[in-house]
Amino acid sequence: MTAEAPSAAVPPSSSTAKFEEAVRASLTASVARRPHAGRIVSGAIGLLLLIWLIDRAADNKALAWDVFGHYFLSSQVLEGLLTTIWLTAAVMTLSLVLGAVVAVMRLSGNPVLQALAWLYVWVFRSTPLLVQLLIAFNIGYLVPELSIGVPFGPSFGHLSSVKLISATVAALIGLTLHTTAYASEIIRGGVQSVPGGQTEAAWVLALSPLRVFTRIVLPQAMRGILPSVGNLLVDTLKSTSIVSVLAVPDLLYATQLIYNRTFQVIPLLMVATVWYTLVTSALSVVQFYVERRFARGARRQQPPTPLQRFRAALARRQPAAEPAMSLETRTVRK
Repeated sequence: MTAEAPSAAVPPSSSTAKFEEAVRASLTASVARRPHAGRIVSGAIGLLLLIWLIDRAADNKALAWDVFGHYFLSSQVLEGLLTTIWLTAAVMTLSLVLGAVVAVMRLSGNPVLQALAWLYVWVFRSTPLLVQLLIAFNIGYLVPELSIGVPFGPSFGHLSSVKLISATVAALIGLTLHTTAYASEIIRGGVQSVPGGQTEAAWVLALSPLRVFTRIVLPQAMRGILPSVGNLLVDTLKSTSIVSVLAVPDLLYATQLIYNRTFQVIPLLMVATVWYTLVTSALSVVQFYVERRFARGARRQQPPTPLQRFRAALARRQPAAEPAMSLETRTVRK
């Protein structure tokens, strides 16, 4: 009588192992963590303070919410808001174009171009924005006439600086020159963040310098440039309020004209505050989705959108489904 050989253990297949790993991951994710007392207390205190602030703001007669509602959508305020928006868009567009030029000068091998770019950035980052705006507004005292012609040669025409540069043009010039200095440093930092091996590999493939920059360097640099450019855009939007000192009819200047006539200072300042908050919030949303799009080549899984996070939070509150029984558990030993 021969002894029966013991049956060898059959290792689970790769698909079975992946299935069991997914089940364990789902069970781990569905386990609710025990709430900490400190989180509950701090959350309750924060919520209580928020309710108290809302209640105080609603009962404060100095805010005059009826005046706020009356002027929030007034034509004068909306015209000022439109001026703020187009001024911000124009300044950012010109600043990014000029900033790219200055960044290329800083990265070039020409020492003269490097020195000129460094000097430009140093000057406009060292002086306050208000001083630069006042100089641009009073440029007629420094340069009474603008000549068109050959440097150190004959001129073909003359233009009066006072007639050519109005308050709005001076604000556009001053903001653009100021923002260009910061935009150039952002672009230069993004380009330098790309590994040098990428450029060397492109040279090996005999790609042209323009193609190397547009197809290899720039797409990778955009991931580092976009967050800083988004912050610069928001900061530029808020910095446009300083052009009110030049009597440019922006959002803040429009509200100032109204409260100088009605003496309702706080409600009109709240109108400007809410409009600035709404526009910057919209820009932040646009920045999030633009960054998410440019991150497709660097991440396997994109960061969730607010709607996806809300759906995930709802799904975590629902009871987890009963996991399926694994194949190994259902195997009956002989």
